[in-house]
Amino acid sequence: MALTHPQDALFSGEKPFPVIPYCEHFAGSEKLITKALELQAKLGPIFDITMDCEDGAETGKEKEHAEMIVRIQNSELNKFNMAGVRIHDHSNKYWKQDVDIVVPGAGEKIAYITIPKPTKAEQVAEMISYIQEACKKAGIKREIPIHVLIETHGALLDVEKIAALPWMQVLDFGLMDFISGYMGAIPASCMKSPGQFDHELLRRAKAKVSATAMAHGVIPAHNVTLDLKNQYQTYADAKRAHEEFGFQRMWSIYPTQIQAIVDAMQPNFSEVQTGCDILIKAQDANWGPIQHDGDLHDRATYRYFWSLIQHAKVAGQKLPEEVTKRFFS
Repeated sequence: MALTHPQDALFSGEKPFPVIPYCEHFAGSEKLITKALELQAKLGPIFDITMDCEDGAETGKEKEHAEMIVRIQNSELNKFNMAGVRIHDHSNKYWKQDVDIVVPGAGEKIAYITIPKPTKAEQVAEMISYIQEACKKAGIKREIPIHVLIETHGALLDVEKIAALPWMQVLDFGLMDFISGYMGAIPASCMKSPGQFDHELLRRAKAKVSATAMAHGVIPAHNVTLDLKNQYQTYADAKRAHEEFGFQRMWSIYPTQIQAIVDAMQPNFSEVQTGCDILIKAQDANWGPIQHDGDLHDRATYRYFWSLIQHAKVAGQKLPEEVTKRFFS
């Protein structure tokens, strides 16, 4: 009897929840993008890289910057095709130029497109529509995943509408711009921990972004840690964001932050091993209820553990050979 794959048995007819790396590393200049890709080749495909057209481009050289990104996207440096692009925001005249260069030039390889600083859902919808039209004109049939930065009051008010838009994969929470929008009502100290997690307005905003994203089958991504060289602070922030607020991803802006984020957010190793044992038994039982170590398990727990081991694999954890053979070969 042929064994049914967990994705077919447990999620038949449903939109699959994205399984992407826990860490997203921002790089703006050609030098930093190159270094990030070299580090990705060394560590393996455990983090994404966001090539930044918005803050990365020199004023007056926006076109050349976007063309540089296309060149690197298509180079041998981009070994895993795990690099996205952040374009300019809706209020900036260069966002359409970014799309017109990046989509035809690297649309088959680009991992995602990030849209920053919207103030309402209609802006995001317009930009996605423009990206979709650019794909049609370039003969690109794939959906390019869209990431949106929720960093304004308007975006937070419209977050339900934004999360429901097509091609959506990630909602990013942008802390610094969000605090700036409060015009001094939230102190600057809350741009760091513990304030960023303890201030009630920020707790409310983070919880809303995370819950809305998950309800729409979208990944919620947490803001950066400003303390660049304190790896433990990054680890602690990622751990708290993941365990208290449900964030499934976090930004990195310094190379040493990458591993700290992955370590903090990846699944517990012993729980992954338990999940592997349960899923093997479940598949052998054609996904009916089973007992394991005296506990009853059914499709509800199978779905949990399948998600868990997929994330463990993306984080670089070594899975049992039998699991790799059955589920990932």
